[in-house]
Amino acid sequence: MNDLLPLAGAAALWGAAAGALLPRAAYRFSVPAGEPWRAHCPAGHPLRGWLGPARCARCAGDPASAPVEGPAGTAGAADTAAPASRDAGTAIRADVDSSAPRDADAPEPRDADAPVGGDVERAEPDTGPATPEDADRAVPADPAQAPGPPKGAGMAMDPGPIPDVRPAPAPAPGAPRTLPTAVVTALVCAVLAAATGARPEIAVWLLLAPVGVLLALVDLRVRRLPDVLTLPLAGAALALLGLAALVPEHAGHWPTALYGALALGGGYFVLFLINPSGMGFGDVKLALGAGAVLGWYGWPTVLLGTFAGFLLGALYGGALVVTRRAGRKSAIAFGPFLIAGAFLGLLLGAYAA
Repeated sequence: MNDLLPLAGAAALWGAAAGALLPRAAYRFSVPAGEPWRAHCPAGHPLRGWLGPARCARCAGDPASAPVEGPAGTAGAADTAAPASRDAGTAIRADVDSSAPRDADAPEPRDADAPVGGDVERAEPDTGPATPEDADRAVPADPAQAPGPPKGAGMAMDPGPIPDVRPAPAPAPGAPRTLPTAVVTALVCAVLAAATGARPEIAVWLLLAPVGVLLALVDLRVRRLPDVLTLPLAGAALALLGLAALVPEHAGHWPTALYGALALGGGYFVLFLINPSGMGFGDVKLALGAGAVLGWYGWPTVLLGTFAGFLLGALYGGALVVTRRAGRKSAIAFGPFLIAGAFLGLLLGAYAA
């Protein structure tokens, strides 16, 4: 037992480091089927690469200086409208506050509150009947009925410096967090190392475990298992286990891993044909990798991991129905339970071997 503690500790460190790099990939992959992968962080900045936190380096480094951007990643209209209004106000004030001497015959400057659309006529003595033109220029007796200045006209006042009161951008609701993902991956890797020991296949489990966590996270968020993850997972599992079979002191069988992948994938494909609405084709492709991993330790492990996955999914669905958070025909993400069942079966198979 004491010999396993250093191995489990090293596996936990590996899992924590690998898990800390998963949130950005989970965020970019979490889109509905048929849509391109996300190319901007939750604050709207372009994202580069697939590993790291969901927020970009610009947000993490100086959140207060990050602009509030639209969906296309461009600055909002408020960032360009404010400087224009300040320049306009400065220009108008310069015309009014000029200190140059005025000619004696020049008209008095307008008051700041006077309308710009035209000076109000002074009352003239009645010299005869008013013409239609005079009637148009007549000043109403009631000041409340006097026409105001044209819309948009008037003296623009200098608002002065506009303080930046925009809140710092934060990850969008549901964006993957680094700490929980790192903790979960570290625990998975540590438990696998404790159950497997120093056998050659432990390297395979530690390499595949972060991919399993990533797939479970994406499926929980958008009920999707991307092909770019599921199919390479199955191929990598078989290839890596083939290499492990060449190393002495391994405890599994590579032919059984291959047969397990074909059997579990075929079984899930039959379920997909029977009930396409209840079993997604992404689950079928994920079953190939799960069958390869479980088949390494033999058919009992395959059966145990498969049963555990269906049991966990049924318990979760039943809990949703009892709490009235879902109906009997509501669809749930089955990928996380398939992965959890494979994890439990792998633990028992490794410990028994």
